[in-house]
Amino acid sequence: MFNPRKILVLAPHTDDGELGCGGSIAKFASEGKEVYYAAFSLCSKSLPPGLPEDTLANECKKATAFLGISPANLILFDFEVRIFPKHRQEILEELVAIGKKIKPDLVFIPSVADIHQDHGVIHAEALRAFKNSSLLGYELPWNHPPFTSPFFINLSANDLSKKAGALKEYHSQSHRNYMQEDFIRSLAKVRGVQANSDYAEAFEVYKIIS
Repeated sequence: MFNPRKILVLAPHTDDGELGCGGSIAKFASEGKEVYYAAFSLCSKSLPPGLPEDTLANECKKATAFLGISPANLILFDFEVRIFPKHRQEILEELVAIGKKIKPDLVFIPSVADIHQDHGVIHAEALRAFKNSSLLGYELPWNHPPFTSPFFINLSANDLSKKAGALKEYHSQSHRNYMQEDFIRSLAKVRGVQANSDYAEAFEVYKIIS
């Protein structure tokens, strides 16, 4: 039976983890599992003009806490957005260090088909760093038209509401179409139909260790 005890979410940028697997985070947290979240860029250069550079860091802290992640389990880096390929080795070393400290049973990572250069680096280096963990790729459909989803995590209405509520903490990103609650709920409903449940999140499978 698939029952991870320690879960690590790898988000290239703040909000990626909530978008890709926020419902699953809420589900695992409500079950008393240890959930960790590592974001690798605070994306200060992508903020609307006039906002403080720490805006996304503060929003991420509120969002992850809303999902049930302990502040002590939130890890924030500040690699510059869109140039992760230049820092590939440094990112790998940070991932290896996280793995040695946490020893996660399950790691959520971006999809192999994700076309964003930063997401691609986190995906590839996570495969190297977490060879002894289960690895699932989360869905960000605007970044990867192809997506193979053989693995589903069923969500309760409360799990989905937690995901939607967490994303509302990202006020600086509220203008983006994929941050809208109707989209979040619609995608969860589609995945739920595929998984024969009310709601679900879908994942690619790279490795399962049970």
